[in-house]
Amino acid sequence: MSSAERSTNKRVLAVYASILGTLMLLPTLVVVPVSFSSKQSFIFPPKGLSTRWYREFFTDPLWTGAAKASFLIALAVAFLATTLGTMAALAITKSRGRWVAPVKNVLMAPLVVPGTAIAMGIYYVFLRLQLTETYLGLILAHTVMAIPIVLITVSASLNSFDWQMIKASESLGARPAITFAKVTLPLILPGVLAGGLFAFLTSFDEAIVSLFLTGPDLKTLPIQIYMSVTSSFEPTAAAAATLIIVLATGLIATFGVLSYFREKAGTNG
Repeated sequence: MSSAERSTNKRVLAVYASILGTLMLLPTLVVVPVSFSSKQSFIFPPKGLSTRWYREFFTDPLWTGAAKASFLIALAVAFLATTLGTMAALAITKSRGRWVAPVKNVLMAPLVVPGTAIAMGIYYVFLRLQLTETYLGLILAHTVMAIPIVLITVSASLNSFDWQMIKASESLGARPAITFAKVTLPLILPGVLAGGLFAFLTSFDEAIVSLFLTGPDLKTLPIQIYMSVTSSFEPTAAAAATLIIVLATGLIATFGVLSYFREKAGTNG
């Protein structure tokens, strides 16, 4: 492929990504302005501007409790899903047995199977195990949903991994744990961190499975938003949704900037 063709492909990809990004961001053109409305209803464009609904969000125990629950659950899910997803990616990438494809397909199933079907299955099992309306139940359920994302990002990092470095480390007498900490992990760290970030966001924004597992004493932020929209129609839900958008965008942007400087430092080094 010539340089001119590569340049053309990059331009087409940039245009496509820009159009796709714009279409994905269009709903925020409604949500964000509504969150600053001075009226007690969803009116677009808003008749007046006010931060009333943000104050309502940060002072109402229902909203702050739901936000705290979502944050704590997402942190636990990020740690658990990143650990399990990284281990699975290493095992699948290194192995050549017949079991690799079936196991990978099972781990990737949450991305293919409809969310409602997964939620009903999890609810049926967790109801018998008395894990509904519990932090543990939500953490385990969200982890199942997040593992495929970690598996994808870490596997992408391992595709360009030089396995000879592992053999070199082992030949020098390093134990497997030391080899992983000193050699493997630093090289695949961008994929691991990206997987952890998306696992956190997947859990924080998950609504379908949470709708089956939450209850009066335990609500996540997406469920509280859903209940607010279907009952009171107050713009507090729009304020909460805007905060989720800001959190997700900020985390992704921060990760992108850090990755850019890390790659730049590696290139200069």
